[in-house]
Amino acid sequence: MAVRMTDNTLEENETIEMKLLLEAIHLKYGYNFKDYANAHTKRRLRNRLKMSGMTTYTDMMRRIIYDEPFFNELLMDLSINVTEMFRDPWFYLKVREELIPRLKTYSFIKVWHAGCSAGQEVYSMSILLEEEGMKKRSQVYATDFNELILEKAKAGIYPLDVMKTYTSNYQKAGGTGDFSDYYTADDKNVILKRGLREKVLFSSHNLVTDGVFGEMHLIFCRNVLIYFNRKLQNQVLQLFYDSLIPGGYLCLGSKESLKFTDFTDRFDVVSKKEKIYRKKLMAE
Repeated sequence: MAVRMTDNTLEENETIEMKLLLEAIHLKYGYNFKDYANAHTKRRLRNRLKMSGMTTYTDMMRRIIYDEPFFNELLMDLSINVTEMFRDPWFYLKVREELIPRLKTYSFIKVWHAGCSAGQEVYSMSILLEEEGMKKRSQVYATDFNELILEKAKAGIYPLDVMKTYTSNYQKAGGTGDFSDYYTADDKNVILKRGLREKVLFSSHNLVTDGVFGEMHLIFCRNVLIYFNRKLQNQVLQLFYDSLIPGGYLCLGSKESLKFTDFTDRFDVVSKKEKIYRKKLMAE
């Protein structure tokens, strides 16, 4: 007698297939997405399955194992690449007005953009540091696990049609110059000026598997933790905590918080709205 497939059974089978698919990615390529938020992973995998014309995740798994270019397409799907220059300009205004005066008390500062995507927020900070006279006494580290997106970040080339938004963001973020001075343009793209890449080191780093970036004064990881489950959030926050100097600053995204994590009592809230936190001093 044939067993009737109920909706629950189909969903259970899909869940099993997805778990096997993520395990195959981990075994074959070393990328671990198993602790990413379930809804995010399902949405991205379902979209790639539909676009590829395949019917099951088992079919997709076979292709991923034997077809690396196809895996690279999926890797871009699973990466978190939604950003823009001076995203949430009120956040950058707060950094400029409140954090920069404090950071100027150091002779040299180290800044880490973790999960830097295509580099827009990195270059935003580079502009801010330049305008505040801090560029020469700073080192910025920009990292992402996706080396394909890192190459885009290094190039600093963006579509011309986004510049109106970027310019508006820059102005609202307290920009002191003319934003057009920071790039050249053709009929399709803008190319950020090479000077913005000075004091910026782009490198591959996986928040899930790689280690500490030591002695950081400021860490940006905005709109990344929302894609992780609670276990992975705590793991990554431990990494940030260990990477910051006492009194160093952690900047999260507008929908993120240290609330309900293991680190609520290890940071002071600098700005609740902007989600800026300060690692407590050892004596505190």
